[in-house]
Amino acid sequence: MGYDHHEGQRVSRRRVIAGIGSVGLAGLLAACGRDGGTVTTSTGETVAPQATTANDLTSLFDGANTCTLTASTTQGPYYFDADKIRSDIREDREGVRLRLAIRVQDSERCGPLPNAVVEIWHCDAAGLYSGAEAQSSGANGASGGGTPAGGTPEGGTPPSGGPGAGGPGGTPPSGGPGGGGAPPGGDSGGGDMADLTPTDDQRYLRGAQVTNADGIVEFTTVWPGWYRGRTVHIHAMVHVDNARVLTTQVMFDEALNTKVFATPPYAAHTGRDTVNDNDSIYADSMLLTVTEDGDGYLGVINFAVDSDRDGT
Repeated sequence: MGYDHHEGQRVSRRRVIAGIGSVGLAGLLAACGRDGGTVTTSTGETVAPQATTANDLTSLFDGANTCTLTASTTQGPYYFDADKIRSDIREDREGVRLRLAIRVQDSERCGPLPNAVVEIWHCDAAGLYSGAEAQSSGANGASGGGTPAGGTPEGGTPPSGGPGAGGPGGTPPSGGPGGGGAPPGGDSGGGDMADLTPTDDQRYLRGAQVTNADGIVEFTTVWPGWYRGRTVHIHAMVHVDNARVLTTQVMFDEALNTKVFATPPYAAHTGRDTVNDNDSIYADSMLLTVTEDGDGYLGVINFAVDSDRDGT
């Protein structure tokens, strides 16, 4: 599939586009709405929505959930605006290739939502998050980087929805499915934590794309690993008109998790303690529709968002 975008271009926080006062992803979204979906970066190049969806995705999306409003979840402790507008987010991370396609729809009219910004982030095969390697290493049990097995990030109490939170039989964190938490700034979308201030300069497995005319974005990443207290998942956030209209997570069929985790580099990380059935956030509606795709997998899912934030 051919896309008109520039991988890895950094959208300047100071100068997203002339005349736009917003910064980061909010500035990108504002520019999309004003200029028909293209954004000028600080290098003078252009970032555009991905091309019209290929036919190979159409039938898969038809079976990937409905226009029922997608459940909001906690954004977790490791979200920040990584300022990376790109579809391939792997960088140097090893793992089974995952092509992730997300279709964003307006929940009221059940139609595609173009020019929305979709942002995703997740841990690597060892359970580490970029920008927060020191904090997330405490959630990894046997392979934790410098924190004893069973430890918590920075030795403290696990934050709501973070590694170690909501273990087997635990109470879903504030902002879990159906929760009404709000991210910083008061925007709806399910976030219930302050954005992270990064503690390292890594940005792997984080990125954002602009939905095309079909409301679709695609990312190339790796199958996520796991960390203590949570099932395998990818975080996602949808921005419309400078607002976070959805913060959610997507999950994977356990038979596929088992198959992937028997291969390197995943097999070196042992002691997984939480699966879909005992995860505090998991819901069937969050499952990706997954098919084999060459040497990896293709996962698709629909997000239905309340784009005007009127509660319907």
